[in-house]
Amino acid sequence: MLNITTFLDANSYRLDKDVLYSPKNNEKYNSLEILKTISGIAKELKERGIEKGDRVLIYLNNSPEYLFSLFAIWRIGAIAIPTNRIYTTNELSYLVEDSDSKLIITDEKAKDILDIEKLIINDLNKYKDSNIIPPANTKWDDLCQLQYTSGTTGKPKGSMLTHGNYYTAIHNECDVLGLKQTDIFLGIYPMAHVGLSWAISALRSGSLYIMMEQYNLEDYLKLCKDEKVTVLTGMPPVIHSLTDIDARLDLQTVREIISGGGPLHKKIWKKFYQTYHIPIINAYGLSETIVIGTGTVIRPEDYITADRYESVGHPVCFSEIKIVDELDSEKEMKKYETGEIALRGPAIAKGYWKNEKSTKESFLEDGWFLTGDIGYLDDDNRLFITDRKKDMIVMSGWKIYPTEVEEELIKYPKVDEIAIFSIGDCHKGEIPVAAVVWKDEEDKEGLIEFARENLSRYKIPRKIFTIDELPRVNGWKLLRRKLKEKYQE
Repeated sequence: MLNITTFLDANSYRLDKDVLYSPKNNEKYNSLEILKTISGIAKELKERGIEKGDRVLIYLNNSPEYLFSLFAIWRIGAIAIPTNRIYTTNELSYLVEDSDSKLIITDEKAKDILDIEKLIINDLNKYKDSNIIPPANTKWDDLCQLQYTSGTTGKPKGSMLTHGNYYTAIHNECDVLGLKQTDIFLGIYPMAHVGLSWAISALRSGSLYIMMEQYNLEDYLKLCKDEKVTVLTGMPPVIHSLTDIDARLDLQTVREIISGGGPLHKKIWKKFYQTYHIPIINAYGLSETIVIGTGTVIRPEDYITADRYESVGHPVCFSEIKIVDELDSEKEMKKYETGEIALRGPAIAKGYWKNEKSTKESFLEDGWFLTGDIGYLDDDNRLFITDRKKDMIVMSGWKIYPTEVEEELIKYPKVDEIAIFSIGDCHKGEIPVAAVVWKDEEDKEGLIEFARENLSRYKIPRKIFTIDELPRVNGWKLLRRKLKEKYQE
């Protein structure tokens, strides 16, 4: 048996300390209180007919309610579908239909969204005295989560994550961060994202996890200083912001900061380290690998040789990495030769939910997973990422797939053709923009309003460029690279 929530049982027996703090609500929880609360939610799920293997969608803001709902779903052996509160009705509807979800966990504000059974959670206090329910008898390969990640064909794909995948990820993250019970961990990652696993690892270690439900720099620094944070989560835009100010007094207790979700420019990385002397845990992983469950990372001890400020480091425990030819995955590239990054290890997802074609393309029979990212290995087996095989845009850690956005915006009546691509942005890494061929008259404001009604905010193009003709190869294959070169400021 392996049920990932059983670390809470172990910690509830031996730890008499707070392990979760929500500053927004000024609420603190120890491991036993968390266990009782998730048991209360789990009991209600069972009363609604949810059984092992059923899919349950979470549609909440970042909050203790979100985290506890996730644990409750895992506790009874059901399968969680994490979603972001900014998703539109159309986006949610697709996920419900594709996953065949039986129920949505949400709050009073969204009680009328979609025609599906709902569990409304507004008050966690009613669960605090619940009787602890035993964990479901789940196994290593039993699914605990479908992590939807958009694909180049426009429709999101559900990465099938298991209890064993999460066990590996938590082990590796505790190891990489060197987490101890005395640590204070400040988490800012969205709970719909696998980056939440870093916070779960903090809970596993018995550290105090401070849940920052909505990031802003002022509160972030105040919490660091007031709570004496030792392990800090970040991403390239956050680290960039810190290089523009002097926050050494606020960060004086921080021993390491995590970065991931997108490329960290070496100038920003170097400036941050020279200013604060805080090692950046520059991590590489994907939804399909639960971040560094199977992946690579720069650790503090690597800083002796990491003076190039470019690498995402060595493979973590249990992980294997190789570089293969982009057109022939059986051909392995030599050191310093660029190719597609392939990963293998126990945190690799089982494949894509109900998507045999994509599964066969990315998850090879010998266990290797083709990431779609391009890079090379040096003589010391450190990984350097140089490009993306696919056209995915990463803005402040948010992944945006051009085809998905194009398929929605082409529905706007005045658009004849549209191409979504990225241009560089010093703060966000890159931002999505659009090149549009109009049918008759230009209507940029109307298109943006249409995008607001049909897409999540982060997918909306930040700029609209009018163009007479989209660049194509032989009249059909779109050359996004040409557009990026043309409009890059």
